[in-house]
Amino acid sequence: MSTRPAVSQLRTVGELVELDVGDDIASSPRYNEDIAPTRAEQRTWSRWNVASLWVGMAICVPTYMLGGVLTAYFGLSVSEALWTILIANIVVLVPLTLNAYPGTKYGIPCPVVLRASFGIIGSNIPALIRAIVACGWFGVQTLFGGIAIHLLLSALFDGWAALGGTGEVLGFFIFWLANITVVIRGAESIKILEAISAPLLLIVAIGLIAWALPRVSLAEVLATPATRPEGAPLLGYFMAGLTAMVGFWATLSLNIPDFSRFARSQRSQIIGQIIGLPFTMLLFSGLGVLLTAASMNLVGETISDPINLIGHIDSPGWVVLAMLMIIIATISTNTAANIVSPTNSFQNIAPKYVNETRGVLITGAIGIMLMSWELLQKLDWIGTDISLESLYSNWLLGYSSLLGPIAGIMVVDYFLVKNQQYDLLALYQDNTGYPAWNRAGLLALAIPVGLTLIAITTGKLGWFYNYGWFTGSFFGGVIYYLLAKKSTRSSS
Repeated sequence: MSTRPAVSQLRTVGELVELDVGDDIASSPRYNEDIAPTRAEQRTWSRWNVASLWVGMAICVPTYMLGGVLTAYFGLSVSEALWTILIANIVVLVPLTLNAYPGTKYGIPCPVVLRASFGIIGSNIPALIRAIVACGWFGVQTLFGGIAIHLLLSALFDGWAALGGTGEVLGFFIFWLANITVVIRGAESIKILEAISAPLLLIVAIGLIAWALPRVSLAEVLATPATRPEGAPLLGYFMAGLTAMVGFWATLSLNIPDFSRFARSQRSQIIGQIIGLPFTMLLFSGLGVLLTAASMNLVGETISDPINLIGHIDSPGWVVLAMLMIIIATISTNTAANIVSPTNSFQNIAPKYVNETRGVLITGAIGIMLMSWELLQKLDWIGTDISLESLYSNWLLGYSSLLGPIAGIMVVDYFLVKNQQYDLLALYQDNTGYPAWNRAGLLALAIPVGLTLIAITTGKLGWFYNYGWFTGSFFGGVIYYLLAKKSTRSSS
């Protein structure tokens, strides 16, 4: 027999709000225990746990390759690329810390936060946009992890090395299973993984920099000229690169409540993010630039992918150690950045039918499907000229145009429209304080997305697409504010 009270009760503990769930909320079709507000004993993440989360997420293969992406695809010099990465991550701290606020105060995940600005049902639209992007990144990161596992096993077993592309596909599924297992075990397992891996990965990154510096002239690397046409003004290339780099973590600027709901306080989430994000990104992307430059001296060719670079080292012991580090780094990134968000988003659709475990499995299945073309290519079943570098450099710019309006709407709704006050009970019920579909939020998302599609299909409004995250977040926020205030005046 249930000991749960009939009616849910709210209580305030310092700056935090907690919910004692009663039968009224527990029986709602918008509620399950996995997306419920966190309890006091679950809010244990200190500033160092939040910082470790970011170190664990930022140290990964795509971060290593960012410098090369900015120089090859965005026409920047090496020094310009590194400055762009640092500035972008300082910029993205603003929506990250602001959108973390409601998660910390109310203990609620991102899809539930979205219910306040898009409606109880309408929240599924922005949540699923975010989820599909995360599933794609999950596939990319799992591909990198699978290659690392293949090279690790190849260094240990000659028979595995003979498998070639088939070994990489098998490594993909081994790595996939490891990631899924970590997340199914819950937030505490992610916290422990990040706390263990963060200092280890920082030590390895610093060690690699110390190892690379004698093998390359730092001054020469930083003086590498830009690849844009001679005499072309810097501003346009810088802004395009900045938009793409902001887009790298634009995803987390939406679903940061998925993690801040476990923070002890607002101070913990703010300081933790400031400590963990900007300089870790600069450190590891700078390492990528250094090792790419040093690769000519090391192996006789320029290699921008750290996994393939390490694979050229003629020392099985070092290859095994390096691949273990890459596997740990990629799991710590993948589990936090690319599985938690879509898992919560899929639960938001039908909480009574999709729990955390089922959400994780759906995420994993979609990740496999989105990477199926690359897996089939590795098996020599199909051929394609698509490179992962071009795929995610274009993807960064494109999806930031879709996610920017959502970030702007979330910030404006919580701080300017709702004045940092949610009706927590209504967020988990139909037909109470929030509409099923919030017209203001949906229009504020649709208009910038429509302008982006016009820019892509007609070639007009190119500036809107090129600076997609900035233009999208600004227009989305302003449109939402005007529509929400108009709606408030009409109903009063």
